[in-house]
Amino acid sequence: MRSSGRTMRHILSIAWAAFRRFNADDGWAIASHIALSTLMALFPFILLLTAVAALFGSKDLADEAVRILLEAWPEQVAAPLAREIQSVLSSAHGGVLTLSALLALFFASSGVESLRIGLNRAYGCTDTRRWWVLRAEAILYVVVGALALLALSFLVFLAPLIWAAAVRHLPWIEPFGPTVTVVRIAVAALVLVLALAVVHLWLPAGRRRLREVAPGIVATLLLWLGAGSLFGRYLAEFAFTYSTYYAGLASPMIALVFLYLTGAIFIYGGELNYVLHERRARGDGRPNPAPAD
Repeated sequence: MRSSGRTMRHILSIAWAAFRRFNADDGWAIASHIALSTLMALFPFILLLTAVAALFGSKDLADEAVRILLEAWPEQVAAPLAREIQSVLSSAHGGVLTLSALLALFFASSGVESLRIGLNRAYGCTDTRRWWVLRAEAILYVVVGALALLALSFLVFLAPLIWAAAVRHLPWIEPFGPTVTVVRIAVAALVLVLALAVVHLWLPAGRRRLREVAPGIVATLLLWLGAGSLFGRYLAEFAFTYSTYYAGLASPMIALVFLYLTGAIFIYGGELNYVLHERRARGDGRPNPAPAD
């Protein structure tokens, strides 16, 4: 019992040290930058997905990609955005999609840069590369991310066919048949884990190993899950307050607040990794002291 108490105090002290570093590194301000950049990039990025999917002759791929992107969001946040996205996609034409591709590359790469700034602060790094090299890298992340998301969407489309073929050869697995919803949730989870691993490992300056960033990734996922659930429950009870305060802007404001919350948690995951790294480097078993407030 005494040992478990010490372990809990140790965990709480590390969590508190990470939170103090988060405050000292202007985490709240950077989280607002991430939230605004993400919201500005969302619609152009989805139009970019549609333009790329059209090259493969299937608009349905883009629709599936949108569903995967919004799968992990609370229903009260995702539903209004999904309606607006469908409205935009249904009225978009070739010229709009071409222009949106350029806008998506700019706004989405700015979102990537906001993540880089947050993680550089969290890991105590300074990136000395030229600005155009960083922007080119951010654009590459956007393009690769769009292609990867479409590829995963294609797997969701193939899932029923793959399952049918498997049942023909292994009839005993039929009672355990997955649904498309289950596959989509699994793909959405895979997208989150891979995206977090990539940005923590390679986006900020310096290089880290997977085991060094894994605690922050796990903490981020767990906090996202808890925060999303609580935020969804809050909206279910008090969503009318946003309509009262913001009228027709209620939906984008709800999305912005949600993205602000997730951005703050994302940066906190980096701060947690830094604290753990410093503790391991000292090898004294005590949590890393946070910067003075």
